[in-house]
Amino acid sequence: QVQLVESGGGLVQPGGSLRLSCAASGTIASILTMAWSRQAPGKQRDLVARITSGGSTNYADSAKGRFTIARDNAKNTVYLQMNSLKPEDTAVYYCNADILRTYYTSALNYWGQGTQVTVSS
Repeated sequence: QVQLVESGGGLVQPGGSLRLSCAASGTIASILTMAWSRQAPGKQRDLVARITSGGSTNYADSAKGRFTIARDNAKNTVYLQMNSLKPEDTAVYYCNADILRTYYTSALNYWGQGTQVTVSS
């Protein structure tokens, strides 16, 4: 089995910062693309940022210049550094990853359970 576990969410004031972490565990041969998405109440889940195994990144327009995605391949962990947070960033943040459990099978997409981020004064 493979599990993704997010941490680092919480309540922060507008203009503040948070760093989310997501660690993958289980039977893992290789992790390909890792990503963060978010879902606000009553809205669809949207991609925030993604990072390839080679370190290439891309961001949603709402995240550009404020959020930074990074990964530690040795720890099977992806991070999302969020700065200059706004009330509209309030959402449940989910990580997901394309993971090869062995080198003889296709990659499968796995999701974490989500972590709540609330930006409010």
